[in-house]
Amino acid sequence: MFDRDRWQEIFEAIGKNKLRTFLSGFTVALGILIFTILLGLGNGLLNSFLSSFVDDAQNVIFIRGGRTSKAFKGFQENRKIQFENEDFEFVNSNYIGKVEYATPRIYRNGLAKYKKESGSYSIRAVHPDHQYLEKTIMMKGRYLNEADIVERTKNIVIGRLIEKDLFKNENALGKTLEVDGIAYKIVGVFQDSGGDNEERILYMPYKTVQLLFGNNEDLDQINISYNMAMDTEQAIAFSKQIEEDFKKKFNVSPDDQSAIRVRSFAEDIKETMVILGGIYALIFVVGIGTLISGVIGIGNIMTFSIKERTKELGIRKALGASPRSIIAMVLQESVLITAVAGYLGLILGMLILKLIGNNLEDFFILNPKVDTGVIVVATITLILSGLLAGYIPARRAAKIKPIIALRDE
Repeated sequence: MFDRDRWQEIFEAIGKNKLRTFLSGFTVALGILIFTILLGLGNGLLNSFLSSFVDDAQNVIFIRGGRTSKAFKGFQENRKIQFENEDFEFVNSNYIGKVEYATPRIYRNGLAKYKKESGSYSIRAVHPDHQYLEKTIMMKGRYLNEADIVERTKNIVIGRLIEKDLFKNENALGKTLEVDGIAYKIVGVFQDSGGDNEERILYMPYKTVQLLFGNNEDLDQINISYNMAMDTEQAIAFSKQIEEDFKKKFNVSPDDQSAIRVRSFAEDIKETMVILGGIYALIFVVGIGTLISGVIGIGNIMTFSIKERTKELGIRKALGASPRSIIAMVLQESVLITAVAGYLGLILGMLILKLIGNNLEDFFILNPKVDTGVIVVATITLILSGLLAGYIPARRAAKIKPIIALRDE
């Protein structure tokens, strides 16, 4: 492997066939380059998809009410489906073991004031489980708890940017915040990875909001997270079961698509994985196809090289060189060309992906890159490809008879 004379022979052989070596190596490098870029872009699509879950749990199911589009069982169409507390309790009592966390949501906007500062913010009235569904991170104090719900307290949790907007350099924890003329005690300050808007939200106990704003039991939405023991297909089936159960509960036609809307992230995951699977298959076919072209090219190079060196190889065998040493020399040359060309393509592809960075974020490609595992696989593939390309020419070289080779012109 580290025989100086052998390496000198290999480089001399390459030097005699510069153009053919360059063209064959270029094919291998181009194949690896295309493979690397396509794989990086595919990973960028996957990163973009996964980023949509950065501030939400990945096993969330949203249940929303709409309006009926069809008359059913004596009920007229265009009937509004209004969820109430009993529907939230229905979810908790009917899907035991299948539901991990559950929360209702009531949406409002409110004008918040502290001393001379004020601002309009989104209000979400929720159950304490909402913290886990939204991946809310507490910076100070605590999140809402069961006591806040049962006692309908006027405790409130505010986003980091609301504290920054209204309290400037003061610590908001424990202070009183006036929202639409009602005073609330701030029991917690949170941060959220979902962006600035997600950190300008006020969280209140949902029963407090129901009491203060209409004294009713209306809910705008119910969110749950399914048991993570379910696989994707089971999770999709579970979301369909919920939709069917709610349609029966509200006397909605089974084929009415607008009255009860159930959306599961599991369906998004399945659809995205199907698309990504197709993209990765295309990448594999293109990459392997181009690599095979390069291997054939290098195989031809080695064949021509050996033919031109027939006399030389015959002399080596006449002087006692074993067939094994001849094969090793040819394979070594083949692996060298394949590995060098392949790594040039790999490095160039990684540099291009680095230059792309997040510039294609508008096309849903986020942080495209290839991981270390791909580099390891590429290394093994290149070595195997080199061995494959050189094997047949090496075998031919090993079978050269010295007396015939010495007559070769």
